[in-house]
Amino acid sequence: MKHIARKRFGQHFLSDGGIIDAIVHEIAPKPGQRMVEIGPGLAALTQPLVERLGHLTVIELDRDLAVRLRSHGQLTVIESDVLKVDFGHIQSAQPAIENIAITDAASHGVDKLRVVGNLPYNISTPILFHLLQYVDAIEDQHFMLQKEVIDRMVAKPATSDYSRLSVMLQWRYAMENVLFVPPESFDPPPRVDSAVVRMLPLAQPPAIDIALFSEMVQVAFSQRRKLLRHTLGRWLEARGVAGTFDVQRRAEEVPVQEYVSLVQQL
Repeated sequence: MKHIARKRFGQHFLSDGGIIDAIVHEIAPKPGQRMVEIGPGLAALTQPLVERLGHLTVIELDRDLAVRLRSHGQLTVIESDVLKVDFGHIQSAQPAIENIAITDAASHGVDKLRVVGNLPYNISTPILFHLLQYVDAIEDQHFMLQKEVIDRMVAKPATSDYSRLSVMLQWRYAMENVLFVPPESFDPPPRVDSAVVRMLPLAQPPAIDIALFSEMVQVAFSQRRKLLRHTLGRWLEARGVAGTFDVQRRAEEVPVQEYVSLVQQL
């Protein structure tokens, strides 16, 4: 029976064979690698991936789709909201157990995970931030997202796309937009252009207090059209911080490394 895309799950199923081949080429899966796919849907990307890997863990919230996926002998199916999934636990879990429950797996190894997926556009940013807390367990990430979100992820300072999202991800990942995906590549087609981003965790990331960094960057971009003296400047003053940080700029003019250096001073 044909599955009807559910709007509440943000479902747009990839259907263009050429685009699927191009995405698989960018991911370059190898036999035996530990990979997790978020939102496998109708398995358009899942099948070519598992053929190359031998085994694949998938996270699917839609109960009907999860039932279909469980019939596939090479898939471990986690039926859950991805925002509730502990990727550190998946990394340590036995990979060959079928249809594993999130809390069931025995300790196995320490191979890092490769994470891929066509992310629901309505919660793509929360998913990216959720994964950030498990970045030490992850080798790389390849995601299809709304193109304008990826534009913000990879944006350079002093551009209109440079934002809180840019800073919060670039301090920890090297990222690039690797593939444009038009709306007609999906069924049903979304109303926006899509793209695929590659995210590589930095081998030697700066040591920072992530919670403080997140708060600081949020304050900085809270009124991005105003000079930082109205926002971040007052936030720093309240903490008794006096230094050489130039608050006569807008948040979008400050490079990631300067934000990192400032939070390290704090």
